[in-house]
Amino acid sequence: SVVQNSSVTSLAAPAALSDQSQWTAIVCGCIVAFAYSANYTNHAPLALPLMREFGFNQALAGFLTTGIFATHALMQIPGGHLVDRLGAKRVLLCALAWVTLGNLGMAFAGAYWQLLLCKIFTGLGTGVCFVGGARYVHAAAAGGRLNLAQGLFGGSVQLGAGFVILAVPRLYLLAGWRAAFLVSAGMALTAAIIWLAAAPKVTSGAAPPGRFGEMLLAPQLLLLGLVQMASFGLSVVVGSWVVVLLTKVLNVPATQAGLIGSLVLLLGIVSRPLGGILRRRVGIRPLFISSLLIIALGCFAFVSSSISLGIALAAVVLIGMGVGLPYAAMFSRAGALFPGRAGAAMGLVNMLGIFMILGGAPLVGHLADLSGSFRVSFVVLGGFSLFVCAAVPFIDR
Repeated sequence: SVVQNSSVTSLAAPAALSDQSQWTAIVCGCIVAFAYSANYTNHAPLALPLMREFGFNQALAGFLTTGIFATHALMQIPGGHLVDRLGAKRVLLCALAWVTLGNLGMAFAGAYWQLLLCKIFTGLGTGVCFVGGARYVHAAAAGGRLNLAQGLFGGSVQLGAGFVILAVPRLYLLAGWRAAFLVSAGMALTAAIIWLAAAPKVTSGAAPPGRFGEMLLAPQLLLLGLVQMASFGLSVVVGSWVVVLLTKVLNVPATQAGLIGSLVLLLGIVSRPLGGILRRRVGIRPLFISSLLIIALGCFAFVSSSISLGIALAAVVLIGMGVGLPYAAMFSRAGALFPGRAGAAMGLVNMLGIFMILGGAPLVGHLADLSGSFRVSFVVLGGFSLFVCAAVPFIDR
């Protein structure tokens, strides 16, 4: 209820930082987001040289992505619980060190199983980095800047994941694939040093933690998780298949198709902070509904039997903008609902979005195999967006 929400928010009010300290905290959080999120995709542009080096196929290459996202999802709630109990500053420092070690292992791997093991290992660290960073920003920017701060943090996640897609191929040509993972390790280590030296100490207030089971089954958090599935989760699913669609159906060159496909993620650099700005002027329900309708429109554009490159590009832009707009409002609301367990609450919402990735990506491929085209797959994705849109009125204002 509204009364209940206002009461927990007041209980959660942290000691206010100065204006300068708030911005310093936000920038430090964004640096962490950029550094850890590079690990989502730093292996993807290296798939071909790694397959040649270690003699594995495309299916096994796909398991490198599955490996990191599986443990990333696994750590959302436990990682959030750790952050709630021990504080973001200490836990994030350990998580960044963990990510550094995972990349060093990748750089010195001598077999496929070692690559996979290191990706699984790294995902444990990235999972804690996300909930730790989101929790830290939530506490540091409490007040009028909260939604913008969460949007900037989320935009930095997209920037890191998109940056390596563009940078790693060039780095590979210059210095080989091992250097790419060494650079990723250096990014995480640099972020850890900056975090240790510059991140202001943030207290999250004296809100009681509340019952853990109550949080896990909270209808409002589960509804937010549905929105995360239809936004972030759907964006990764679309991004992973749209390149195949463009190359096979429209005969777009692979390099051009990859650039268009990356827009699904890269547009989040703009749309996530924009969503945070809009949240100050627009209610949470209209923001979610309009975003989900934009996503559905983009998905249905791919269903056209006479699809052209222009229509496909417009569809990618619609989806890329739509999936980013709800981000800040989702995680600000999750933290406000359970202020004593804000990290775990945010982790639950994000975990549901990752489940969409783990289940949605193979489902899209399976439907395309059965039907002989991606039209059915995009009808299902657009329909899911509309289904979640219909559930938005149940989210508290």
